[in-house]
Amino acid sequence: MARFDSSTGRYVYLAIDGVEYRVYFEEAGAGIPLLLQHTAGADGRQWRHVLEDAGVTSKFRAIAYDLPYHGKSLPPDGKRWWAEDYRLTKDFLMKVPLTLSRELGLERPAFMGSSIGGHLAIDLALHHPEAFRTVIGLEASAATPGGYQDIWHHPRISNEFKASVMYGLMAPSSPEALRHETSWVYSQGAPPTFKGDLYYYSIDHDLTKTAEQIDTSKVAVYILCGEYDWSSTPAMAKALADRIKGAHYTGMPGLGHFPMSENPELFLQYIRPVLDEIATPA
Repeated sequence: MARFDSSTGRYVYLAIDGVEYRVYFEEAGAGIPLLLQHTAGADGRQWRHVLEDAGVTSKFRAIAYDLPYHGKSLPPDGKRWWAEDYRLTKDFLMKVPLTLSRELGLERPAFMGSSIGGHLAIDLALHHPEAFRTVIGLEASAATPGGYQDIWHHPRISNEFKASVMYGLMAPSSPEALRHETSWVYSQGAPPTFKGDLYYYSIDHDLTKTAEQIDTSKVAVYILCGEYDWSSTPAMAKALADRIKGAHYTGMPGLGHFPMSENPELFLQYIRPVLDEIATPA
């Protein structure tokens, strides 16, 4: 008897800024829609363990998507994308979950992302609080300057090097096989995507003067951070949460920059109480 995952995958077409993107997503479960955003240079496979957790999917319709140019979301047919530098901007990145939500007919979904996804969660809370009921920023902070460098897209720098750097962002106590799986996904990213994504991570995302403007009466804000993350540290994450009146902060001992993929069993122990709060009627 064949064994199958519970998640299913398909493509949806998203029109953003006059260009049509064929975007791949996988989903599992039923209930409150929950959009899941991967980290820079990676794809939705990072969420595969969360999609298989019955505690999550019994209450949530969990949807993990690949950003355009990432994973199975190929570059668009309608533009000469190879003739320009790939660079992820805040404006474009915010439009992806907003458009995806509209095209899938989701009613004020919850949103959870890590790294660039964590930053995106807080940007969405600031700029589009009406579109989401809750945002969860994993490894989020007000700003993370310095990462947008040519070293991340250079003919003499391999994807294996990028993957090895990401390996060092994980907790040494996370299961070895899952740490290697996480870095394996990084080794498969298209060469320009990691550097291009870091434009958003290190330049376009900047809440140093605007974090206090987020209104948690309109959208609930949760920020969680792994103790071994040296890119967006627990101190930085807590400092951001402290600036947002009504935001909730949780430190995650024993985890690093990729909590959902490097040690999903431990991550689920931290995130289930948050998801339970979201699923409980006020």
